[in-house]
Amino acid sequence: MKHVLVTGAGGYIGSVLVPKLLNKGYRVTAIDRYFFGADKLPEHDNLKIVKEDCRRLTERDLEEVDAVIDLVAISNDPSGELFQEATYEINHLARANTARLAKKTGVRRYILPSSCSLYGFQDDGVIVNEESRTNPLTTYAKANEQAERDILPLADALFTAVVIRQATVYGYSPRMRFDLAINGMTHGAWENGVIPLMRDGSQWRPMVHIQDTTDVMCLLLEADESIVNGQIFNVGSDRNNYQLGRLAEEIAAALPIDVEISWYGDPDHRSYRVGFEKIERALNWKAKWTAADGALEIYDALATGRLVKDEQTITLSWYQELAKWHKIIKECELYGGMISGIGARIS
Repeated sequence: MKHVLVTGAGGYIGSVLVPKLLNKGYRVTAIDRYFFGADKLPEHDNLKIVKEDCRRLTERDLEEVDAVIDLVAISNDPSGELFQEATYEINHLARANTARLAKKTGVRRYILPSSCSLYGFQDDGVIVNEESRTNPLTTYAKANEQAERDILPLADALFTAVVIRQATVYGYSPRMRFDLAINGMTHGAWENGVIPLMRDGSQWRPMVHIQDTTDVMCLLLEADESIVNGQIFNVGSDRNNYQLGRLAEEIAAALPIDVEISWYGDPDHRSYRVGFEKIERALNWKAKWTAADGALEIYDALATGRLVKDEQTITLSWYQELAKWHKIIKECELYGGMISGIGARIS
């Protein structure tokens, strides 16, 4: 039985990936701060939950590990801009350090889930591939690119290192996120019959369902190293390259209710259309899900009460809430407690 270490295991993607790995017979060490709770992962004899900061991993954490899937990240642009220093530390430096530690301790395979956001803005009509010029516009994208540049040169005959640039992910997860395009559009449609959409709708974005991208991660654990070692793969599909206005129209048409589109904000200048021929050819893989499929999946979960939108489902809001309460608790805590259990002296 192979042993896989997953960082960021309690997050949006990790809480889908870890059960999938367990079902495939892997032994999994799940490392995370668990800001959103460890209850998003199932109890399992082959699952070891470790609460740790990825910036403090040591060789000991990687002993007897066969493969690493390094999901940990400050995971969207707004959070990356508010917590810039932490984003560079986690998304770049910590993951590069984990890759080096993995190689040093004899781990055979390392997978870095990066992002298609590295392509940033591209001219109209351009479809970028893995060899195209990158153009990262945000802290999140720049930190991911720096991680790629540090990690890929580690690849050699004994250490397989591979990068996947994921399109914008969508779909149901136990650690749900409604700050992702399709997920947020679907919630708006379900809640009040309105899809909120940033102007002007002409910008291109590639999308990928969470089941598809986690399938790729599992596939890369077993893929022939001669095919994947030192490689970058865009993960998504041409069918899931959308102009956001048309994406909103497809979601509205797929749902069993009347939906209108409501525009907001200034025009979003990030626009990139991505090609996925390399992964389809090299790994004989194709995405299975469409935006309409994902929207119906989320709509059903909302309608049946399996999903609710709260502060934890908006990443930046939850980070801000944690920071606020950390400050309050530090100011109020005394002798290791608040009101009860502080061992006060009473004479």
